[in-house]
Amino acid sequence: MVNSFKQVTIYTDGACSGNPGAGGYGVVLMYQQHRKELWGGFRLTTNNRMEMMAAIMGLQALKFPCQVMLYTDSRYLVDAMTQGWAKRWQANGWKRNKKEMAKNPDLWQTLLGLCEQHQVQFAWVKGHAGDPENECCDRLAVQAAQQPDLPPDPGYEEALA
Repeated sequence: MVNSFKQVTIYTDGACSGNPGAGGYGVVLMYQQHRKELWGGFRLTTNNRMEMMAAIMGLQALKFPCQVMLYTDSRYLVDAMTQGWAKRWQANGWKRNKKEMAKNPDLWQTLLGLCEQHQVQFAWVKGHAGDPENECCDRLAVQAAQQPDLPPDPGYEEALA
């Protein structure tokens, strides 16, 4: 059977002014000659959450199941997905080991669900090294984090309460 999935390339990046602090994400989606940029931010969050949020927002923007090549400069994101850490944390009730809980289970849960809908391959790209799409995502993420009146990141702020 021929793979009929559309092949999409997604670049993502997250940024945080302080960690935690105001944060933003940037996404570039590419399909054939089409290109779309997405960005957003939160008033109080972490850099890792923004890296994950960028991937989530990129995948959520897809209207049907796709074959996705997702590039990120986040080793945390790439390693957790390619080495099976996130699935293992999920299977263990979001525990990294007997004593330590995994961080960001809300976002990992969402991301794992999206990866069941799409065929996603994660790849690391060196940040701030001249890759034009990674640089674009960085600019989008930084600009998003600098917007006034950013909304709360409920998954982060509720975990603090």
